[in-house]
Amino acid sequence: MNFPKQKIIKALKILALVLVVLFLGFYFFRDSLLKQAIAKVTYKMNTDYNSTFSIKSASFDGLSGIKLTDVVLVPKNADTLFNIKKIETSISLSNLLIGDVQIGTLKIDNGFVQLVKKGKVRNFDAFLKKDDVETESNEKRKYATFAYRIISKLLNLVPTDMKLENLTFKIDDNGKKASIAINKLVLNNKQLETSLHVQSKNFDQRWNIKGFADPRNKKADIRFFNLDTGAIRVPYLDQRYNLKASFDSIRLNVENIDKDGSELHIDGFTSIANLKINHPKIATKDVVIKNARFDYRFLLGDDFISIDSSSTMQLNKIKVRPYLSYNTESDTVYTMKVDIPKMKAQDFIVSLPDGLFTHFQGMEATGNFNYKLDFKFNKNKPNTLVFDSKLNKENLKITKYGEANLNKLNGEFVYRAIIQNVLQRPVLVGNANPNYTPLDQISPYLRKCVLTTEDPSFFSHRGFINEAFKQSILKNIRTKKFSRGASTISMQLIKNVFLTRDKTLSRKLEEILLVYILENNRVVSKERMLEVYFNIIEWGPNVYGIGEASQFYFQKSPADLSLNECLFLATIIPKPRKFMYQFNDQGNLKDYAIKNQKFLSNLMLRRGVLISEDTVFQSPVYVSGNARSLLRIKIQDTLAVPVDSLTIEDEFDL
Repeated sequence: MNFPKQKIIKALKILALVLVVLFLGFYFFRDSLLKQAIAKVTYKMNTDYNSTFSIKSASFDGLSGIKLTDVVLVPKNADTLFNIKKIETSISLSNLLIGDVQIGTLKIDNGFVQLVKKGKVRNFDAFLKKDDVETESNEKRKYATFAYRIISKLLNLVPTDMKLENLTFKIDDNGKKASIAINKLVLNNKQLETSLHVQSKNFDQRWNIKGFADPRNKKADIRFFNLDTGAIRVPYLDQRYNLKASFDSIRLNVENIDKDGSELHIDGFTSIANLKINHPKIATKDVVIKNARFDYRFLLGDDFISIDSSSTMQLNKIKVRPYLSYNTESDTVYTMKVDIPKMKAQDFIVSLPDGLFTHFQGMEATGNFNYKLDFKFNKNKPNTLVFDSKLNKENLKITKYGEANLNKLNGEFVYRAIIQNVLQRPVLVGNANPNYTPLDQISPYLRKCVLTTEDPSFFSHRGFINEAFKQSILKNIRTKKFSRGASTISMQLIKNVFLTRDKTLSRKLEEILLVYILENNRVVSKERMLEVYFNIIEWGPNVYGIGEASQFYFQKSPADLSLNECLFLATIIPKPRKFMYQFNDQGNLKDYAIKNQKFLSNLMLRRGVLISEDTVFQSPVYVSGNARSLLRIKIQDTLAVPVDSLTIEDEFDL
C-alpha cells in the first residue's frame, strides 16, 4: 500500500510537534520531577533502611545536568554513612527513557564516606540485608545473566568524565582506623589519574593511581604506585587481621567483558611486584614474592562459575594452569585442577617465595618435572571425592641440600624439640646415648602397634597416602574445621627433626616438599627412618625416645615391653603430655582407654598383624616408673579437669 507524500510529511510534523511538547513539558516541570524523585528516595531510605537522607538544594543545570549540595545519609542510631558538600552530574536522557540510569559526568567537592563499627553496631548493616524480591523456589539463579546485569549497572554508574576533590573514605572498626583521602581524581578522555593520601595507625603514605578506564566499553588498565619512597603498605588489615602486606606496584587489566548467549566471559590480567606478606598463620618471617602475574578468564553460565583452564598463573619462573569450577547443574560440585607444565627443577627451587621455604635456601637440583592435581567434591555425594596428585620427574636429582640437610638422618646428631617456641633439652640420637635403642631391640609389638595407629603402609608408600588425604579432607569438610590431618611417619619425622611445630602454611608446605625429596631420592632407608622416629618422638612430659619412655612408665627396656604396654604407648602418641588423664583415682586405666586399646588390638587381629595367641596372656597396664608420681599429683589436684578422649572412630579411623 502506497501512502501519499503529503500524508507522510504531515505525520512527521505531528510526531515532531508531540516530541517538542513532551520536551517542553519535561523542561518546564523537571524541577518538580526532580523534587518528587528526591522525595521518593528519602521515603525509601527511611522506611526500607531506617535511615535519614537529606539534600539541602537540588536543581537542574542545562538540559541534563544536576546540582546537589549537602547530600547526607545517616542511619538511625548510627554514625553518618556519607556527607557530600557538592555534587554535579549529568544523566543520559535517552537511556533514562528506557529505564537505564547512565551517568555521563560527575564532579564531587568536599565530603566523606565512612564505615563505622562500634561494639556490634555497624552504620551500614541496614544496606546489607538480602534482596526482598521473591523468586519461585524451584527457579535457579542464572549466574551469567545475573552477573552481567550487575556489572552493567555498576559500570553505567561510573561516569565517562569525572573529577573528585577532597573526598575521604574512612574506616573505624572499634578504634582500628584507616583513611584514604582523595585529594584529586580525574577521569578525562578515558585517562585516569589520582593523588591519594593514605593514613592508618602505623603509617602515612601518598599513592598514585593512573591508567586507562573505559566504563562504557567495559575495559580498564590501571596501575598503583607509591609517590613516596618504599613500598605501598595496605591499611587496616594489619590492625584488623594482624596481616601486614605491602607491594611496589600493582597492575589491574580488564580486556573484555562479553556475554555470548548463556555464557559470560571476563578476560584480563593482574600483576604485582615485590609483594610482602607477614602473618603468624602463614610464616614466622616475611614472605616475599618478587613477581607474580595472573592471566585470567572467568566463565559464567546458567549453572556454573569457573576460572577457565586457559588461565595462567606465574610466580617468578613457575607457571601454573589452574581450573576452578562451581557447578549446580544437577548436584553442587566443586572442581579444582592444577597443572604445572614441564620445567627445570632448579628454576622451581629459585622461584620459591623468600620466607616461605627457608629450608630450601641454597638447595640445588638437576632434571625436570611436571605436576598435576585433580580434585572434585560432590556436596550431595561426598564419598565420591576425587583427590589425585601426580608428579612426573625426568632425571630429577638433588645435588646440594639447603638448610635442611636430609643426610644427617643417616648419622649421629643432636635433636632438640621446639614446643611453643621454647627449645627443649638436647637428645643425642646415636649409640653414645645410653637410652638410644636400635630398631631390632624394640619390642615387635610396639613396632606393630605404632605402625597401625600412625602409618600402616609406611613400608610401601612414598611419603604420602592419597586415601588418607581424601578421608582427612572429607572429615574437615564435615566438621568445617581442620579436625584431622593426614601425616605419615615420614612427615612426622621431617617435622620433628628439621622443622618446628608451628601451625603455619610455611611449615606444612616445607614438610610436604622435604618428605617428597626424602622418600623419592632414597636419602634414608625406611628402617633407619623408623629407628630415628622411635628415638626422638615425645612419649610424655620431657620424655623423648622409646628408651626413656619404657623406663619412665614401666622400668623396662624397650625389648621387654608387653603387648598391653605397647598398646598403651601407641595410644598416647597424639597427646603424650596428658597421658595421666587416662587413669582413674586408683591409678588404673579408665574404661574409655581400655576400650581404645581393645579396639586397636582387634584391628590388628583383623589385619593379621597379631595372632590370637598374642592376646592370651594379656595383663592390665601397671605404671611403675617415674610416671606414677604424675598420677599421684593428678589425683591430688582437685582442680584438674580431665581431658576428653577422642572417640574410637577418631583415634583409629585409619
